[in-house]
Amino acid sequence: MTKKPFRLSPYQVQFLLVVGFLTVGSALYVRYLAIEFSQVALACDAGLQTLLCKSRAVSTVLFKNSVFGIVALVVATLNLMRPSIVLLTVGIVAAGLGIVLYNVVLSGLAIGLFILGFARPAPATA
Repeated sequence: MTKKPFRLSPYQVQFLLVVGFLTVGSALYVRYLAIEFSQVALACDAGLQTLLCKSRAVSTVLFKNSVFGIVALVVATLNLMRPSIVLLTVGIVAAGLGIVLYNVVLSGLAIGLFILGFARPAPATA
């Protein structure tokens, strides 16, 4: 019994593109309009309790502890061993957040592992 190689359908590729763009877009929003924007940072540090300040606090704690990069690397390793669309989606979300939110090294390694997960031997010619 030969195992069928992991290949994405066109709908899955479109789904992953949408998820990736939404993830990177929201991470850019949090980074440039909540973390690095000085007026928002001063207001949040002064005690303002809004959703933007809470997301700023959560994302700051997560990227200081390298959670995005570690999750992306673990999921990429699992995807390398047994590829699936669920692992690929979770990994793209974690890696996209990690690349934008200061966990570049671990997330970059994870993206390399995701690319390596698509490597498969060429079909034999008769």
